[in-house]
Amino acid sequence: MMDENVVKVGMADMKVAAGGAVLKTTGLGSCVGLTLYDERARIAGMAHVMLPSSGIAREASINVAKYADTSIPRLIELMRAEGAEPRRFVAKMAGGAQMFAFSAVNEAARIGPRNVESCKLMLERFGIPLLSEDTGANYGRTIEFNSLNGMLTIRSVQHGVKEI
Repeated sequence: MMDENVVKVGMADMKVAAGGAVLKTTGLGSCVGLTLYDERARIAGMAHVMLPSSGIAREASINVAKYADTSIPRLIELMRAEGAEPRRFVAKMAGGAQMFAFSAVNEAARIGPRNVESCKLMLERFGIPLLSEDTGANYGRTIEFNSLNGMLTIRSVQHGVKEI
C-alpha cells in the first residue's frame, strides 16, 4: 500500500476517506476502532474511541471523538457531508481488549468491554448493522480500513493479520 493513500487516525480522533484511501489507526488496546461504510458511495469513516461515555468527561469542552456516545453521531454527520447515505451504512470494529488482569471485578477497570458495549448500543440506536468484529481478548491491535472495498485488516503481534 502506498503511504500517500493512508489517512492516519490518531487516538481520540476520527476521519473520513474515499477514492481508495485507507484509514489506519494504531494502539488499540482497550480503545475501539469503529468503522462505518457506505458501499455504494465508497465512503469510509473511522473513529478511535477511548471511553464509553461522555458523561464521565471532566473537561469543559469535550473532544467528541474520544467517547462512543459522541463519536458515532459525529462520524455519521461527517460521512453524510461527504455524500454518504446513513441508511446504507454498515459497521465493523476491532479492539476493546481487557489489557490487564484484575482479581476483583471492578466496573471501572473494564474499559475495553464497556467501550465495545457502548459502541454496539450506539450502532443499534442509529440502526446500523454490525457486520463483523474482532474485539475483546487481551492484546493490542492496529487496523486499516479500505474505502474502496470496505475491508478491515487487523494486525496484532500475537495473532498476525486477519481481514474481516
